[in-house]
Amino acid sequence: MKVTPMTQSLILHFGEMGSRWGLNRTLGQMYALIVLTEAPLNADQISDALQISRSNVSMGLKELKAWNLIKLQHIQGDRKEYFTAPEDIWEIARTLVIERRKRELDPTLTTMRDALMAEPTNSTDEYAQQRVKEMHDLMEMFTLWSNELQNMSSEKLSALLKLGEGISKILDVKDKLLMK
Repeated sequence: MKVTPMTQSLILHFGEMGSRWGLNRTLGQMYALIVLTEAPLNADQISDALQISRSNVSMGLKELKAWNLIKLQHIQGDRKEYFTAPEDIWEIARTLVIERRKRELDPTLTTMRDALMAEPTNSTDEYAQQRVKEMHDLMEMFTLWSNELQNMSSEKLSALLKLGEGISKILDVKDKLLMK
C-alpha cells in the first residue's frame, strides 16, 4: 500500500502525539492510517504501509479494539479481517473520552473514595482529606458532564462547543466592563 507524503506526515505526527494521548507511538500511527484511509485495511496492508512487523500490527489491532476505536469488517470472498474507524469524528472523540475515563479517572476516583472513607488521625490527614474531597468533587462533576456528552448527538456536541466559545467572549467583555 502506498502512502502519500501528506498522509505520511500526519501519520508520523499522530504517532508522536499518541504517547501524549495514552497510546504508544505505533498505536498512534496505526490509528492515523486507519482513520485517514477511506477503504478498510487488513493487518498486512497496515504492516506494509507503516513498515512495522506483522506481529506488532496484530498486537496494536488488539489494543485498538480494546479501546473500541476500530471496527472489524469482513469483505465477501476474502478471509482476512479488515479494520475501519468510525466515520463520525465525534464518535471517535466520545470513545476516547470514555476509554480514558475508564483507565484514568475511574481508578483515581476509587482511590479517592477510599481515602475519604478513612478516619483521619491527625490534622495533616484532615487537610489532605479535604483536598482529596475537592479533587474528588471536581472529578465527579467532570464524570457526570462527560456522561451527558456521551449521549448527545454530534450536531448537539458541535453546537455546545460553539456556544462555549461565545460564552467565553461574553465573559471577557463582562470582565472588561467590570474593570472600568
